[in-house]
Amino acid sequence: MKKILISTTLIFLSLTGTYAQKKSKTSPKKKEVIAWLDSKSEELIRMSDQIWAFEETAFEETESAKVLADYAESMGFEVDRGVADMPTAFVATYGSGRPVIGILGEYDALPGLSQQALPEKRPINEGGAGHGCGHNLFGVGSLAAAVAIKEMMATGKLKGTVKFYGTPAEEKYFGKLWMARAGLFDGLDACLDWHPAAETKSNVQSSLALVDFVVEFYGQAAHASSDPWNGRSASDGLELYATGINYLREHIQPTVRIHYHIQHGGDVVNVVPDYTKIWTRVRDTKREGMETVWKRVERIAEGAAIMANVDYKITLVSGLHEVLVNRAGGTALQKNLEYLGDITYTDEEIAFGKKIQAATNKPQVGMDATIKPLEATKEHPRGGSTDVGDVSWLVPEIRLSVTTAPKDTPWHSWAVVACGGMSIGHKGMIYASKALSMTMIDLFEDEQLLKDMRAEFNERKGDYKYNPILPDGPPPTAD
Repeated sequence: MKKILISTTLIFLSLTGTYAQKKSKTSPKKKEVIAWLDSKSEELIRMSDQIWAFEETAFEETESAKVLADYAESMGFEVDRGVADMPTAFVATYGSGRPVIGILGEYDALPGLSQQALPEKRPINEGGAGHGCGHNLFGVGSLAAAVAIKEMMATGKLKGTVKFYGTPAEEKYFGKLWMARAGLFDGLDACLDWHPAAETKSNVQSSLALVDFVVEFYGQAAHASSDPWNGRSASDGLELYATGINYLREHIQPTVRIHYHIQHGGDVVNVVPDYTKIWTRVRDTKREGMETVWKRVERIAEGAAIMANVDYKITLVSGLHEVLVNRAGGTALQKNLEYLGDITYTDEEIAFGKKIQAATNKPQVGMDATIKPLEATKEHPRGGSTDVGDVSWLVPEIRLSVTTAPKDTPWHSWAVVACGGMSIGHKGMIYASKALSMTMIDLFEDEQLLKDMRAEFNERKGDYKYNPILPDGPPPTAD
């Protein structure tokens, strides 16, 4: 179905003065990248809106990746497309020598979240995809920061190498894992990323490690009424497996999460099914804890197959490491956030946010873009998972969250899609570009900061030898 680009009447003419300044002094170079990003804001917003309208899901981001890669190439980057056996992955490089600073960008959408840029649930295409995690903002915002740094390099004001990583399929297959296996992050001195959120802060919390695997049960079909005794039900195997998982929940740590999705449960009611399929995910705040539960759940599959007298097969999809936090880098980012200050909103934007909150049954308090103090890093954080975690075990990683939706907005929902297609999301994207480019200047100019980040990275990583949790072979094709 033809994709429709929704234009917004709320695009602001200039982002200058969008933020409530908290400090009056910063380096001339940082002021220069801020001014450059302000001057390019309309161009960046157009790219973000294009990707928002493409609404392409994992490994199908052909047009989205092309928009970003073409822009990087037009701005003087050398672009290597289709890296790590993924047609929609690319690396854009500018400069030479050290330091080598990377920045990550994502651009995949989520299925079933098609939505207009309105504060009520109203899909563009019924059943279509939408950017319910704000990745249309993520990819453009990160690339804009990289280009701002390139502009400084082109005039001789910074020296080194900047790399933008176009990373597909974060929502499903975790494209960064194959990029890591291909060695594409090797040689970086530091890396940065950001993520759309309902608050603005330097993110010094970890994430949850996870593993995805598929269990298939194989039995013998038979007539469900006339001779069921001749059948061996793959459905019985699946149900016993799910029951085993649910009984296990009482006996796991509070930090563990187990999810499953039945992908095939049989075809018709009057046939004993000979095939079923269930996708399973196990998470924990630590990789070691996740792996322990993972192996226990695999044994439950074996037990279920024995009880149902059917065969079974387990297929690894992929798995993620938890984020290895780097507080030295997070502290540097925090200083830049405090200089930029809070994002400010028009009355129309605040009203839009409150309508989003009303529609999702949340308190109508509007936007929260105040700069949060640098938090203590929790041993066992709440939240989700990200393939940025794997990058963080290869190179010191700086992470940023920026407000692109109202407070308490349910993520992975139509409400996030709506905000990402209008000025609330746009403001957050430009803000993120500024904070990231300012922090990249610190990395290029402050050798001690890089040393401190590397020392913390080495201490937290210890003697662990990173290996991606992946099956052999190329990435899966989109389905």
